[in-house]
Amino acid sequence: MAEVNVEKLAGDIGTTVDKLLQQFSQAGITKQAGDNVTEAEKATLLDHLSKQHGGTGSEGPARMTLQRKSKSTLSVTGSTGKAKAVQVEVRKTRTYVKKSAVEQEQEQQRLAAEEKTRLEEQQKAEQAAAELKAKQEAERKAKEDADRKAKEEAKRKADAERKAKQQQMTPEQSAKSEKDRIEAERLQKEAEEAALKKAEEEAKRQAEEARKLAEENSARWKKEEEERKKREETADHHLTTSTYAREAEDVADAREEQGSRRAKKKKKAPAKDKFAASKGKKGKLKAPASLQHGFQKPTADVKNEVRISETITVAELASRMAVKGAEVVKTMMKMGDMVTINQVIDQETAQLVAEEMGHKVIIVKENELEQTVLNDRHEDGKSEPRAPVVTVMGHVDHGKTSTLDYIRSAKVASGEAGGITQHIGAYHVETNGNMITFLDTPGHAAFTSMRARGAKATDIVILVVAADDGVMPQTKEAVQHARAAGVPLIIAVNKMDKEGADPDRVKNELAQLDVIPEEWGGDTQYVHISAKTGLGIDDLLEAVLMQSELLELNAPTEGMAAGVVIESRLDKGRGPVASILVQSGTLNQGDIVLCGLEYGRVRAMRDENGKDIKSAGPSIPVEILGLSGIPAAGDEATVVKDERKAREVALYRQGKFRDVKLARQQKAKLENMFTNMTEGDVSEVNVVLKADVQGSIEAISDSLTKLSTDEVKVKIVGSGVGGITETDATLAAASNAIVVGFNVRADASARKVIDSENLDLRYYSVIYALIEEVKQAMSGMLAPEFKQEIIGLAEVRDVFKSPKIGAIAGCMVTEGTIKRSAPIRVLRDNVVIYEGELESLRRFKDDVADVRNGMECGIGVKNYNDVRVGDQIEVFETVEVQRTL
Repeated sequence: MAEVNVEKLAGDIGTTVDKLLQQFSQAGITKQAGDNVTEAEKATLLDHLSKQHGGTGSEGPARMTLQRKSKSTLSVTGSTGKAKAVQVEVRKTRTYVKKSAVEQEQEQQRLAAEEKTRLEEQQKAEQAAAELKAKQEAERKAKEDADRKAKEEAKRKADAERKAKQQQMTPEQSAKSEKDRIEAERLQKEAEEAALKKAEEEAKRQAEEARKLAEENSARWKKEEEERKKREETADHHLTTSTYAREAEDVADAREEQGSRRAKKKKKAPAKDKFAASKGKKGKLKAPASLQHGFQKPTADVKNEVRISETITVAELASRMAVKGAEVVKTMMKMGDMVTINQVIDQETAQLVAEEMGHKVIIVKENELEQTVLNDRHEDGKSEPRAPVVTVMGHVDHGKTSTLDYIRSAKVASGEAGGITQHIGAYHVETNGNMITFLDTPGHAAFTSMRARGAKATDIVILVVAADDGVMPQTKEAVQHARAAGVPLIIAVNKMDKEGADPDRVKNELAQLDVIPEEWGGDTQYVHISAKTGLGIDDLLEAVLMQSELLELNAPTEGMAAGVVIESRLDKGRGPVASILVQSGTLNQGDIVLCGLEYGRVRAMRDENGKDIKSAGPSIPVEILGLSGIPAAGDEATVVKDERKAREVALYRQGKFRDVKLARQQKAKLENMFTNMTEGDVSEVNVVLKADVQGSIEAISDSLTKLSTDEVKVKIVGSGVGGITETDATLAAASNAIVVGFNVRADASARKVIDSENLDLRYYSVIYALIEEVKQAMSGMLAPEFKQEIIGLAEVRDVFKSPKIGAIAGCMVTEGTIKRSAPIRVLRDNVVIYEGELESLRRFKDDVADVRNGMECGIGVKNYNDVRVGDQIEVFETVEVQRTL
């Protein structure tokens, strides 16, 4: 606020300049008549005046008493039976006492001491728990070492005694002794397992006791914290009360100062400073400035930053944008989405709506726990060179798997159904002291998604092209995948041992796709090979190692592992099995792995040959057991520390995946609602699909969905990895679907349901046959197409008039056959002038059914008498044509 001089201040508060100067002097401030007065000097003067009139000044009153009086009327029945009205007055008095500075300091010291004691108790409890855990671990290790040494010593002695006895025994006695030894070992093993189980139970019990102790301490600390906060709030309440009392005292002092002059002043001074602002009309007190709100209605639309998670309801979106829900619903209806206020919408739709309404959108991930778990990962040690991951791509039957066979000296292609690869195979080989990991991807068009996934996990792509076949559709697709992933290409021109091999043709065709050979000035290596004879295989491996040196591939070998799921399936005896390519760190048996929507502890690990291994470093493909379910191929696999947190993250992801899926389904239903109303009924082929691995389900689902047309649609009502179960058969019966098994079979209960419900069950091992048969089934559901075929043509030579029938045309049949039952058209100058049917067909005086080419006949046209000489009568019939997709 601007400074005022002494004269103006005296006029504002209604006193003389001399008296005001005197009061300033008593307050210890020296002022002249024309000097300016600051806010601090005003406050000092006000404090002095308050103390002079018995107040406490700026310190506020030490005690404040509030009185409240309320009156009410009660109806009481008297002795005469009449009701009387009795006035009841209730008086309440509350006194607030301000604490002294010494008391406040003591209170703070007491709270600090309590906090210190709580922290010390917490540290002691944590230290005791850590010592207990360390002691238990040391005792367990010592016990295990002692047991192991005792077992080894006992076994050594027993073996020595057994050998000594066997030397003295007959063969029959020796066999019996061996049998007894095996039985003893079995009993000993059972005893060890029982002891181990008992030790595990004891460890669990101790862990549970420690957990309960921690929970009790946590509850006690929480209760103490709440009590401390409550005490602080009470202290704040006393402080606030004294502040209000001080402001009331200030106002009272100003009123008393001015009271003697109120009768003389006609005109009030404007309220420009702290003294005058305290008064309103007729001398009434106004609320202090701290209690007056300054809210003003916004004059323009407020644009907010809207944070949108993966799913959000329409009402919550409206709340975050600070608009009414009806406005959001109206906007979405204008955009073509019919929604309700409580409907869940997906992130993409919510983003479009918010941007349409002029707000800035911030996409957020709600799962803070997931970020915490992933941030807990640490990679120890520096990066070291790792083996290159090489993906072999190419068109179907161009020799990808055969090339790998020669490198691995194993026959895999002969074992594939139909001679084609239908899964991603992962292998690692040693060559010239260096290791290379190979991924073999399928080449058939149905496996586009699997090839794309292979390109994402790889460092180098070997593109196999047959020298006698050239560039084919899947070859072009492989080039696109490699470019999209930013992966270098090495071209392997295969089948060089064939007579029709033409490598120059391959180079020319690939050059049109901007894959330029090194000898032409490009950066792509071309190697001529033969997977059958082994020609050029060493050159191909050398080219791979050279390319990997240029890429300088490094990865940390120590620390927690991370990788990608290449393939997953459900094994009947082992449960969910996931093939994982480790990309960094080391994956050990017993690690806790988080894979997409699934989690679990690695119970066992196997390499591509089925051998058990304990650990796997970067670029090593492994199969792991122990996951809670089948992860989706392409999911990231991450090792985490805490199994409980991993389970929470997986459950959160599953719930969020379900919400997003439902929101998208709802969106699709609403978008298709009007379309379905206008199109009418659309035929559907319902399919329940089961396959051996996750990748095959993706590939087959994509291929079948692409077969859908406007008239016939393929709807996959259920799919999954593993054999066909009774649940699948029941689902197929309820939805009138066909059951398709790809490299899987139905169990006994499922076959029973299939037989009783007469369901269509089909097994396949080659994807070509599956797609072709579903295509045929869809063709049978197409609406028939009708085509008109001309079967005869007659020329009118003369016209006769009949009083009974009308005009009779004398005709000569010039083409085909004229049939009496078929519809006709009358042509004049090759223009159709009438379409109808025959009334009569005669040859001489006889009615006939048909007249062949080259014969004369008389034709009567029904309901038409304007037949003229020179007209042509065309006879046709409608034929149904079988449609195909």
